[in-house]
Amino acid sequence: MSAPEVTRFAPSPSGYLHLGHAYSALFAARQAGQGGRFLLRIEDIDGGRARPEFEAAIFEDLAWLGLAWETPVRRQSDWMAAYAEALADLEARDLVYPCFCTRKEIAAEISRASAAPHGPAGDLYPGTCRGLSPAERQDRKARGTLYALRLDMERALAEAVADHGAPLTWHDRARGSQACDPRPQGDVVLARKDIATSYHLSVVVDDAAQGVTLVTRGADLFEASHVHRLLQQLLGLPVPDYHHHRLIADDKGERLAKRSDALAIRALRAAGRSPAEVIAMTGIAEEAVS
Repeated sequence: MSAPEVTRFAPSPSGYLHLGHAYSALFAARQAGQGGRFLLRIEDIDGGRARPEFEAAIFEDLAWLGLAWETPVRRQSDWMAAYAEALADLEARDLVYPCFCTRKEIAAEISRASAAPHGPAGDLYPGTCRGLSPAERQDRKARGTLYALRLDMERALAEAVADHGAPLTWHDRARGSQACDPRPQGDVVLARKDIATSYHLSVVVDDAAQGVTLVTRGADLFEASHVHRLLQQLLGLPVPDYHHHRLIADDKGERLAKRSDALAIRALRAAGRSPAEVIAMTGIAEEAVS
């Protein structure tokens, strides 16, 4: 008999939940099943966009759907010291480097390249600041130049594979075993001048701290899991299973976003829809738990 699952739903309080969020939360709760644990995490590291009213609406909408979660709820803004500790570990091993480029400068360098690399998220950072000497980096910091911290992908992957003694893999329950290759993501940002951590770093630390055994999230985040597997190896963290589920689309076939007001749970509620009707709209009732 397999051990009970620990799953989580981790929305950002930067807008109202929509039908796609409802599906994702219901999916995670179903995967936890009887005897498992379903956690709610508030991913509010972006203080410029997070709003208390959106967080309150998350609790209200999920409860209206009939979902129950463990308390206390983990808020990322309460755990910045944990992310800083993980980042310091990577810095001490020379696996991250400061990037002093602005977004405009990065875009200009990409446009000048004869064959700019493209990854799942679009144009990749071309490595402008990777080759700066320690003296140059220190001089720019001393002058107060703002910077982000990027993972040196090639160096980090080489160290992780050497430490593991074999190529890294991870398992997706919908697609099977995956050879870990985060290189198409480029030198991802792990912290920025205005946000002291990143999605990649914080979710890896959070999932380990909360004992998550199965990460469920949309298929649009499939490629990010390659980066997360690498960070887990580098930081000595446990490796959960993953299940990247389908996305809910609008009538034009486009993925729902927080601007999809017509399919916001609050809008559906205001239109007189019942919880059962909204759940039916997600199509989850026809799906088997895997």
